[in-house]
Amino acid sequence: MTLRVFTVTVSDSRTPETDTAGVKLKEALTKAGFRIVRHVIVKDEVQHIQELVRSVSTENLADAVILSGGTGIAPRDVTTEALNAIYEKRIDGFGEEFRRKSIESIGPRAMLSRASAGTFDGCVIFSLPGSSKAAAFGVEMIIPILEHACEQALGTRTSHG
Repeated sequence: MTLRVFTVTVSDSRTPETDTAGVKLKEALTKAGFRIVRHVIVKDEVQHIQELVRSVSTENLADAVILSGGTGIAPRDVTTEALNAIYEKRIDGFGEEFRRKSIESIGPRAMLSRASAGTFDGCVIFSLPGSSKAAAFGVEMIIPILEHACEQALGTRTSHG
């Protein structure tokens, strides 16, 4: 079974040419054997983020959605708020472990990250910071658990298009 992953860069300013975090996500996931079904750049706005995640899940376009960007504390960073409002089940350990390992790597400012994970309608969702370094670091944490997380979230749903 090859898991289908939909990757997303959340940004008001990135373009396909400047989306280095998106490139890192796609490269690492593809190398690990996952199938990238699509990559998009979406504005850092609650409605856009929620509509995208809901659509991917309810239309069974992917088994997992991995977002990069909008997880800081700046006024425009709303990915965390968007996802917290739709998570059916939170995977708190992911965000906690991401911050713990980030603190070891970059120091105390890593505590400002609001990386998170959860599920919506059988789809696993991971949200990472928008820098290419953080995206690469986070996706390496996701890869070993992604298949198991998707199996758990899918329950009896076995369609993997």
